[in-house]
Amino acid sequence: MLRLPTFRYLRPESVEQAVAWRTDGGPEAAFVAGGTDLYPNMKRRQQTPPIVIGLGRIPELRGISGDSDTGARVGATTTLTRVCEDPFLVEHYPEVSRAARTISTPLLRNMGTIGGNVLLDTRCNYYDQTYEWRRSIDFCMKKEGTICWVAPSSPRCWAVQSSDLVPLLCAIGGSVRLVSPRGERELAFRDLYRDDGIDYLNKQPDELLTDLRLPARDGWRATYWKLRRREAFDFPVLGVAACLRLDGDVVREAHLYLGGVGSWPIEATGACDVLVGRRLDEETIQAAAAQAYRPAKPLDNTDFHMTWRKHMVRRYVEGALRELSGDGAAPRD
Repeated sequence: MLRLPTFRYLRPESVEQAVAWRTDGGPEAAFVAGGTDLYPNMKRRQQTPPIVIGLGRIPELRGISGDSDTGARVGATTTLTRVCEDPFLVEHYPEVSRAARTISTPLLRNMGTIGGNVLLDTRCNYYDQTYEWRRSIDFCMKKEGTICWVAPSSPRCWAVQSSDLVPLLCAIGGSVRLVSPRGERELAFRDLYRDDGIDYLNKQPDELLTDLRLPARDGWRATYWKLRRREAFDFPVLGVAACLRLDGDVVREAHLYLGGVGSWPIEATGACDVLVGRRLDEETIQAAAAQAYRPAKPLDNTDFHMTWRKHMVRRYVEGALRELSGDGAAPRD
C-alpha cells in the first residue's frame, strides 16, 4: 500500500491568508484543492512538500459568474462536476463542460477542481511509477535523476502535458488570475505553459491561481476531441482543440491546439494559416489537418505507439473541423 509522507496541513480562510502561509512555508510548501494530482504524486514520492495548504475553506475561490456577452469567471476550486453540470456553462460554454466531462471518472470529478486540472503535473511512463520502481532503473531527470529515459541522449525532460481543458482554454483565448505577495496579474492560457517537462508553467511557486476567465462568446465556436484507450478514466494520449470564427462558411479566425503530444499545448499555426480566409470545406479541412500533423512530436512516454498517435492527429483534426463546419458529429463524452 502506498502511503502519504508526513506533512503539516493548513486550512486558510482567505486568499490573503493562503498566500501569506505559502510564503512562510518556504519554497517546498504546496497548495492543494481536490488533491487528485498532488496526493498520488506524494504517495509515489514525486512531490514531498512538508507543508500542504488546503484551499477548501476559501469561498471566493469557488463558483461561476458573469455572462456570455462580457465573459465568465470560474473559481479555481470549482469542482469538475460543477463545470460539467452548471446550467450557465452548459448553455453558453458547452465545449468547456464537454471537455471537463471527458476527465477521469465521476468520483474523481467530484473531488478534482478546474484549477487543479489546468495546473496538472506533466506525465510520463517512467515518471508516474512508485518510488521503488523508479529507484530500480535509476531515477529520471524529472525527479532525482540525470537522464530522460524517453530520450536518453536528450538534455531535457519530455514528460507530457495531459490536461483535457488546457488545449481548449488556449484555443478559445481564456486567461487566469494569479495572486502572490507581490500583487496579482492576469495571464493568458497561451502564455501559462512552457515547453519543458519539468519547468512546465510560467507561474511562480508562490503564486496562487484564484480564477479562470472565459472570453465573451462573440460568435466563435469551438470543440475538443480526445483520444484514449478507455472511454473513461484515462488521460489523453492526444487532445485536439479547435476554435473558429466564421463569416458564413469562410474562416476569419482560427486557433488549433494539440495536447498529449508534447510537454506543452502545441499550437498548430500552420493549420491555422491554411484555414484563415478559406471556405471550411473538405479540401480545406484536409489541408489544415495535414499541416497540424507536422508539429506533433509524440514520444514513447504514454499509451499507444507513438507513430500511430502522430497519425491520429490528422484524423482527429479532420473530425474536429468537420464538426465545426456542421458536417460531422460531435465526439462522445
